[in-house]
Order: sequence, then C-alpha cells, then structure tokens
Amino acid sequence: MRPTGEGTRRVMGGRPAVSRRLVVAGPRRAALESYERPAVGPGEIGARVEYASPKHGTELAVFRGEDPFVADLFDEDWRLFVGRDRDGGEAPNGGRPVLGNQWVGVVDEVGEGVEGFRAGDRVCGYGGIQDYHVVDVRSAPYLFEVPDGMPWKSAVCFDPAQYALSGVRDGNLRVGDRVAVFGLGAIGAIAAQLARAAGASFVAAIDPIAKRREAALAAGADAALDPVEQDVGLELKRATDRLGVDCVVETSGNEQALQQALRGLAYGGTIAFVGWARAFSGTLDLSREAHFNNANLVFSRASSEPNRDHPRWDRRRIASACWEMLASGAIDCGGIIDPVVPFDESPEAYETYVDRNPERAVKLGVRF
Repeated sequence: MRPTGEGTRRVMGGRPAVSRRLVVAGPRRAALESYERPAVGPGEIGARVEYASPKHGTELAVFRGEDPFVADLFDEDWRLFVGRDRDGGEAPNGGRPVLGNQWVGVVDEVGEGVEGFRAGDRVCGYGGIQDYHVVDVRSAPYLFEVPDGMPWKSAVCFDPAQYALSGVRDGNLRVGDRVAVFGLGAIGAIAAQLARAAGASFVAAIDPIAKRREAALAAGADAALDPVEQDVGLELKRATDRLGVDCVVETSGNEQALQQALRGLAYGGTIAFVGWARAFSGTLDLSREAHFNNANLVFSRASSEPNRDHPRWDRRRIASACWEMLASGAIDCGGIIDPVVPFDESPEAYETYVDRNPERAVKLGVRF
C-alpha cells in the first residue's frame, strides 16, 4: 500500500452514478438490481470491481430464508441468542440482502485524506457482488492491496482461508499427525492444504461431491472419501492401521459427518467443528465412539475474540497470516474457484451452483 496525494476524482460531471448488485429477490431467488451508489468522500476510495465471489455456507441460509438472525439476535454480553426486538425497520437496501463475500477491483477514485491507496491500485475487500464499491479505509482493516502476480482466485479466498487456518490450529494439529477434513467447500479445501503445510503426514478429504474430492486430490490430499458410498470412519481406521486420525477439521456442519468423524478419530484425538450447523434432527449418537474414545470436540470460529491462543493470536494475526500465504502461493486456489461466470449471469448461476446443484461447483466466481 502506498500513500497518495490525489484528491477525489468525480464521476459523470458530479451526477449520481448508477451501479448494479446481486440481491436476494425472494426465498431461493436471486436478481440484479440497480442502485445509486454513494459519492466517494473523505477517507474513502472507490473501486471498479473485476471479480467477486459469494459464500456457499452461512450466506446460503439467508438466501433460503433460514437465517437464525431473522428471529433472534446473538447478544455479545450474555453470549447467547435472545429474541430480536421488532421495530418495523428495513435494511438499508429495502430489505433485499446483497449476496457476496469478497471482491477484487481497481481503485479509480480516492477521497481526501486517504493514505496507503492511490488510483490504479488493485485491491481486495469484503463486500457484495456488485460492479463498484465505495470503502471507508479508516474502518476497513481487511482491505488489502493485491500484489503483482497474486491470482484473483487466491484473493477472493481470503475469508475462507481464515476459518480454515483457525480450524487447523484449534484442532491441535502437530507435525506428523494424521488428519481428516470433512466438507470440501472453500474452507475445507484450504484446510486440507494447510494441514499438509503444518506437517501432517496423512491428509484425508471427505465430501459427497466428486468434483470437490478430485480438486482436493489435485491439491495434495492423500485420500478422498465419499461418505455416501463408504463407511468413512472405518476407512479412516483402515488407512491408519486401526489407530484413527489425530485431528479432524469438520467444515460441513452435518451431523452424520460429525458421527463419522467420531468413528474415525483416534483415542484422545481432537475434532475442530468449524461448520455453521443447522439444528440436528436427532441421529447423532454420542453414546457410541464419542463415549468410548475420549474424544475432544472444540468449536472453532476465526472471528470470535478472544482467540483460544490470546493474546498471541487474534483475528488480525490470522488474517495477516492467511493473506501472506495466499499472496505467496502457499495456498493454491486455482481449483477452488470453479465455475466462473459473467456478472450478467450471476443470478442464475447463484441459484444453480450455490443453491440447487452444489455438486457442479466448489466456490462460484464472478467476473465483470
């Protein structure tokens, strides 16, 4: 990041600029809507978006109308969910949530007082899938300049990489350990790579979607298991001379994945539960392997503070470590962002690849 001496460059002779963004048009329906984007003010930058990507997990609950935050609010003081007070208000965009998680673009407007960015810089930030972003750099700690040579696919994996790294660390992975990663969306796919980088001697990747298993094998996993066709717990024991894996990173939030993780875990091993689960239906049985094998189950969330390793680690350190690995190529995201579609086709693509046919994708990419 470099300081700038340039002031704001106005657009369209001072007239309001119109942009488009991908929104939830109704339960399980996406659409592009036009909106009047704000002018770039002091302390802000404007960036023309080149690429973007959504979440395939937590965001999907909002898309399907299943978001627990609609009815309840997580109270940070009490550390529990409480009923949300209804005031009849609407979201800033009229109640149509914007879809998207990360974007990469080029700065073309710089507000007064901005330091560290200038017109022409390529940047990556948090935000929805839309053709332009105005960002207050003073309140955006995770807005990064994308260095030359860093693939955009790596940049838009910045968010899942943080949760993957947190899961690997919370799983107490040590050099020589055997690891299983359940769920091979972006978080799980990256966790499998990080496990290998952290010194795992064996990495098994588990997902019912063949496309995702193949991508994990191509990125260095030793084995890929299909939980629909195989007894995953038994196969993990077979692959480790009956011992089981020392560490599991569970990213799917599926109760049967957790059951199989308990079956395949070594005595005294640790499961880092990263996935954002829905209410279980009652098939999880903790009277079986969990009871006999002294399993350790920890819940992992990179953005929860204080970190388990506070004060040495916090969200900012996790973020910085992930960005460095993504920028250096230590994490390969080439096979994770797949497919990539034009912005104009993003509503149909979101409905198809994220919601209805996830077997056809790993993590959707959008190009502008």
